[in-house]
Parts: sequence; C-alpha cells; structure tokens
Amino acid sequence: MDTFQQVSMHQALEPPLGHGKCSAAGHDAGKASGCGTGGGNCPVICSAMGGNPYAGLVSRLRAAWLSGKTRPMEYRVAQLEALGRFLDEKKEDILEATALDLGKPSFEAYFTEILLCKNELNDTLNNLSHWMKDEHVCKNLVTQLDSAFIRKDPYGVVLIIAPWNYPIHLFLVPLIGAIAAGNCVIIKPSEIAKNTEKLIAETLTCYLDSDCFAVVTAGVPETTRLLENKFDYIFFTGSPSVGRMVMGAAAKHLTPVTLELGGKNPCYVSDTCDVRNAARRVAWGRFFNAGQTCVAPDYVLCSLEMQEKLMPALREAITEFYGSNPKESPDFGRMVGDKQFQRVQALLSSGTVAIGGQTDAETRYIAPTVLVDVQPSDPVMQEEIFGPILPFITVASVDEAIDFINSRERPLVTYAFSSDHKVVNQVLERTSSGGFCGNDTLMHVMLTSLPFGGVGNSGLGMYHGKFTFDTFTHRRGCLHRGMGREALNAPRYPPYSQQKLGMVRAVSELKRKGACTLL
Repeated sequence: MDTFQQVSMHQALEPPLGHGKCSAAGHDAGKASGCGTGGGNCPVICSAMGGNPYAGLVSRLRAAWLSGKTRPMEYRVAQLEALGRFLDEKKEDILEATALDLGKPSFEAYFTEILLCKNELNDTLNNLSHWMKDEHVCKNLVTQLDSAFIRKDPYGVVLIIAPWNYPIHLFLVPLIGAIAAGNCVIIKPSEIAKNTEKLIAETLTCYLDSDCFAVVTAGVPETTRLLENKFDYIFFTGSPSVGRMVMGAAAKHLTPVTLELGGKNPCYVSDTCDVRNAARRVAWGRFFNAGQTCVAPDYVLCSLEMQEKLMPALREAITEFYGSNPKESPDFGRMVGDKQFQRVQALLSSGTVAIGGQTDAETRYIAPTVLVDVQPSDPVMQEEIFGPILPFITVASVDEAIDFINSRERPLVTYAFSSDHKVVNQVLERTSSGGFCGNDTLMHVMLTSLPFGGVGNSGLGMYHGKFTFDTFTHRRGCLHRGMGREALNAPRYPPYSQQKLGMVRAVSELKRKGACTLL
C-alpha cells in the first residue's frame, strides 16, 4: 500500500541530508506506525530547502493532479474505502487520543468522531457515481441539436485546516468530499490537540496514496508559510479572526475558500414550552464536549419568569447527566489546554453564578455553569464562549429576543424553543443564521441531507453530504456542437442586418412564462 506523506516543520530548520533521509525527531514515524516506510526513506520531509518550505510538496501534489490520477471513480472509491478502514482499525486509538486531549467521553468521541464520519463516508460512497455524472441542462432552439451539460471537475490541490475541538471529524468530513470530488489534498490538523495530531500524522499515513495526499504538522508560523503557496481551494475551520487571515492569504492567489467559523449562537426559550425537556436539551447541547462545540447554544434569551422555571430544571438535568459532582463524572470533558482554560475561567466574572462555577486549573476542569444577571456588555457576551458556561439574558417578549439577535453578528445557528409552532417559525423567519434548529440543540448537524455552514461573521460556504462534494467541485459549463450545419450559423455573422437580428432573436430569446401583453 502506498504511504501517505507527513510533512513536519522541525523547531530547528537544518539543511536536509539528501535522498529523503533526515535526522529530525520523528523520522521513524513511518516505521513506528507500521506502514513499513521507516529507516532509509523518512515520511517526514525536511523543510529547510530555502524559499518556501512547502513549495516542493505543493508542486508534487499538483503534478499528481495534472496527471489525472485522482479523476477515475474507481480511484476515489478506493481512497474513500481506505478512510473507512482507518476509522474501523484505529477506533480505539481515536478514542484514546481524544480522551487524552480533551477528556472526551468515549460515547461522545465515538458518536462525533467515528459514527458521524462513517455516515458521511457511506452517504458519499452510496451516491458518488450519481454526483459525478454530467448534469444535462435545458437548451434554446438554436442549440437543440447540441450537447449542453455541467461537468463536475475537481479544483486541483486543496488545503484543509482543521481545529482541535473535534479533531478527527472536522478534518475527515471535508477530506471525504475533497477526495470524492477528485482533488489532491494537504491536511493541516490542529497542533493544540497534540495526541490526535500525532495519531493523524502517524497512522492515517498508512491508508492513503502518498502521490496525492499529505499531512502537514505545523504551528502558527509554519502554517503562515504554508498559506503563502498557491492552492486551488482552501477549507478552514476555526475562529473568525484567523478566518480573516486565511482569506487574506487566499486572496493573494484568488483562491476560493470555505470558512467554517464560530459565533454566539442564541437560544430563545418562550414562556410556552415543556420546561423539563427544554432544560435537558439545552444542557446537553451546551455541555457536550465540555462546551467546546461551535454549534452549542451560547446564551439563552427568555423572560424572567421562564428563567426562574429553567434554573431548577437545569440543575436537575446537570445532576442527572453528570452526578452531584461533575468533576468525578466519566461523561464530562475538560478544556483542551491551559490557555483555553484560563480564557474561559475569566468569563466566570460576568453576571452571577447560579449553577456550578467550580474550576480546577491542574485538570483544566470547569464545572457546567449557568450565569444570570448578565449584561450584553459583559465579557461573556463579547466572544464565543467555547466552554461549559451558559449565560442568561432576560427579554420581555419574542420580539425583543429577535431584535437582540438581529443587533449582533449573524450566528452559526439559531435555536428556538416553544410549544407554539408559530413562535418557532417567527424566530426562523425574522432572523438570519447559518442554520436553525427548533426545540432541540445540535441535532441538525446529524443530517447529511442538510447543508452546514455559516453566514456573515460565522462563515462562508457549506458542507456535509453532497454539499461537501459540491464545495470541492468546480461546476464547468460545457457546450459541445457539431462541425456541420454551418448554414444555421449564418445569421450571427457579419455583415449584420435587422433581418439577421430578427432571426437570431427568434431562435434564442427566452421569454417569461405566463406573461401576457395587455392591448
């Protein structure tokens, strides 16, 4: 089996030893992972060749793409099936790595990092032959004898930059679509989730074709150098601030991008709803993965009366889920790193702690926490929380809640809870967000049939299911005409005349259906 290239930026950049050999830390990665490439030919390519350290890698993958290797459906299917084997054979390694990085419970890790990825993979394999087919389109009278169609072309060499909160899912789902569309791919996993990054670099390397796919392990300075190269598409998941930098780098080469960003997702709870069910669903969505979820409800909007009803219901739900001391629960995760812990801990100064509030810096534990008496100007309302804190903002009515939502940047998802369908629909119709979910949280992400993506500050573009295939596909408009019947073309050629214009108009003009002329 071909090996998948890993490219690592070493802390000390030294000239390569030549012939693919190096003495850098990690040079036995291929041997250690069992893919049989250790020893003489190191899968870690040294990057101190002068100029841009990644230029050679990008050029090599571009040459592979230009060769047409990735275009046949059989090739794409083989690579996708290899990803399926990766998920099956490395399941325990994935569970272990995500537990080490995030304290992620095995249930949550299996559900998000394996099950949902396999759903995406199987949906793609089930439908790929149909997605790849030319799409024939309507023709006017002058082209009736011709072939007009949309060809589904790959972009070329694409870059996927993944975050740390769902470190397998958020690189693998885009990768599935990029492979399905026939691209060569460079993957840059997050260096923050160190154990998962190592797993990806050392084991995924044994499943995919090294001519067409590579993993780059890099920090911020090295990623900046990577982005100096010309890619044909860039897919980034992360924060809006970094997304702007990625888009700026892409703009230098006029490279199209998908930006999957975050935002403060509002959750409106009306006075007419099942309080217990709403509390359970909101608590699950907020505290899943210790709140480190881009689509988690970021704050609750409700009346003061509903807040008073929700507090005991939320307290009961948290105890039911995680016990009387969530710190001891095997089902509650941890902050990914000290920096993230300190940032989220500082947000506890906003408002008043109504539930939770306990922290432990040594284990990066922040208890499931609910804040009340929060003001819109408080720090917790100025940034995406990305941790297990749920602030409450009180509003007098659904109209006030909608005005509050619309006064802020457009979020990745809007949530609305009400037993009255009209209230839920009112929030849907009068707000704008990347997605919407009524009377639950997170569950819309499970459907491969729904597009996932942001709008405005929360992102650009969409993916999941066929939408991922479409994201990494250039829809190429094609018209194929015959060489004969030249007399039919005569009216379009000079010298022009009103008679010729009338003939051209008669065969090419598109008229509005159902329109009538009043005499």
